[in-house]
Amino acid sequence: MTTILWIRNDLRLSDNPALDAAVALGRPIIIVYIADNAHAGEWLPGAASRWWLHGSLSALSSAIKARGNQLILKTGSTDAVLSELLSETGATGVYWNRRYEPGTTERDEKLKTALKRRGVEVRSFNASLIREPWAITTQKGGPYKVFTPFWKALRTLGEPDTPTPMPSLIPAPSCFPESDNLNSWGLLPRTPDWAGGLRKAWTPGEEAAHSRLNDFTDGAVFDYQDKRNLPAVAGTSRLSPHLHFGEISPRQIWNAVIDRALAQTGRPMPRGVETYLSEIAWREFSYHLLFHFPEMPVKPLRSEFSNFPWVDDSDALHAWQHGLTGYPIIDAGMRELWATGWMHNRVRMIVASFLIKDLLIDWRTGEEWFWDTLVDADLASNSASWQWVAGCGAHAAPYFRIFNPSLQGEKFDPKGHYVRAWVPELSGLPDRLIQTPWSAKPIELADAGIKLGRNYPTPIVDHSKARNRALEIYKYLKAGHDD
Repeated sequence: MTTILWIRNDLRLSDNPALDAAVALGRPIIIVYIADNAHAGEWLPGAASRWWLHGSLSALSSAIKARGNQLILKTGSTDAVLSELLSETGATGVYWNRRYEPGTTERDEKLKTALKRRGVEVRSFNASLIREPWAITTQKGGPYKVFTPFWKALRTLGEPDTPTPMPSLIPAPSCFPESDNLNSWGLLPRTPDWAGGLRKAWTPGEEAAHSRLNDFTDGAVFDYQDKRNLPAVAGTSRLSPHLHFGEISPRQIWNAVIDRALAQTGRPMPRGVETYLSEIAWREFSYHLLFHFPEMPVKPLRSEFSNFPWVDDSDALHAWQHGLTGYPIIDAGMRELWATGWMHNRVRMIVASFLIKDLLIDWRTGEEWFWDTLVDADLASNSASWQWVAGCGAHAAPYFRIFNPSLQGEKFDPKGHYVRAWVPELSGLPDRLIQTPWSAKPIELADAGIKLGRNYPTPIVDHSKARNRALEIYKYLKAGHDD
């Protein structure tokens, strides 16, 4: 009477509904993670995500072993692997937590039907969202396309359920199936080993996720409203990669934030806490959109953008990717991304706007770069956010909203601490020039040891002219032209 627990992006033992249900049976459990690369298609995990996955699986394996069981790793078609495990072990049930990416829900339903025909008990659960993507609908019964009413509707459903604790023991079978060796999967970079910055910045795993959550709820969450846009300040939770890999659940975060706020301040809820919860809701909204509009990662949801005249400029793209645009806030963000696998959210918006509207490079090109370099690369959040900046999504920034990178830098990094951290060649400039080195006098550049065009680039595009160019194109499209 063994049960197979098929885990995916739910790499934790606490508040894991499928695991809780399997443990409640009191039967042996076989816990399996399957690397089904054929099913992943074009959205195979990027390089930074593979690095994180290795660390997360390693941490999970240790936690499972400490509770008397083992993590089984398998490679191949999910259908075939589960079928072989059922035959080998005589298991009578397969439990899993749901995912919502394009093609995955359909595949899971077919798998569930096939297993039930075989006489296998199949149960699936929601482990990664506050509410299911289909649980929140407009008065007409359709999906929401604008965030604010979605957020209000989510709030009317009340607080999420109380998270469940980690089981102290996970019943094990008398004999385990064979398992792949994690190191054989080649998830870690070898030659060259570019992950030094990631190792310095991050610790994957459930324990590290809760440590980060505790640090955040101890203080930063209360100032979140005021400090979340300052990239040089530790004002955000940095929980996004832990959330993506399911090392912590959104309801664990939600409840921890609420509990700490009530214990410290009581009612009414501090602005910073409410603002942070709305960011968790943005992630929910992104999954809501992805579920109802599965083409979102590759197709603009506003049809008038389908024939946008994107520019193919490999030199400009290379400069953007490697932090060599000549705009300090842009270059700082892209270098932070390359070094750590993460970028501050305000800076993400600035660099995305620059790629799309200053360089006129397709938003999907930026989406793909983020997918490969972000440790928190999440298909729903990544595609929804890129479409938002591009102005082509269901809920998008107005087409005429074009960030001025210099003004954004002066507003959110006024002392240049963030720029100096990631663009050290500019560190000798005074604060008033740190975001606009091209406006410095020759003697000021010389005093700072800067030779524009040699040890720091001149701007690859004039923002004012680029802005006007983008506005003309957007206005033309808005008028109904697509030629």
